[in-house]
Amino acid sequence: LMVGNQGGQQMLGSIKGMLVTLVSTFKKPVTSQYPDKPRAIQPRYMGFPALTWDHEVGEPFCTSCMVCIRQCPTQCMNATMKDNPLHKEGNSHRRKIVDEFGINLNRCILCGICVEVCNFDAIVMSHEHEMSVYERNGDRVSLIELLEMGKRYQKTTDWIPPSKQQKVEKATS
Repeated sequence: LMVGNQGGQQMLGSIKGMLVTLVSTFKKPVTSQYPDKPRAIQPRYMGFPALTWDHEVGEPFCTSCMVCIRQCPTQCMNATMKDNPLHKEGNSHRRKIVDEFGINLNRCILCGICVEVCNFDAIVMSHEHEMSVYERNGDRVSLIELLEMGKRYQKTTDWIPPSKQQKVEKATS
């Protein structure tokens, strides 16, 4: 009797399996065809770090103070600073400005610590995520590339520096 009962359970299980397959055949697929139809990026998505641009003055927000570099757990960033020519002319309040800045995106763990510790609203976690290359060290991005990424992020998200946003919020409350 036990053998017959087990055979019936196996048959019932097979029928259930075929029914699941049949039902799923007629459902709309959940997957998207990635290269042809990329998914929309959520507003809070954290991609690779990027540097922001001060459109009022016409220079980067970054002063190359090295706080983000010292706090980075993977030490994937490097930077140098120079005297700001716009400060000498009286057009900028920043005495120093970034001269060179680089990030090794292969080492970056997208933790966002650099954004949190920056005192100058100079670095953001952009929405950039498709930056694959075939070379081992090809994911090293320079100042110009980081600023371009930041400008794209600022434009697509209507980014306002957090320090200015806090001032507006305090004034309205």
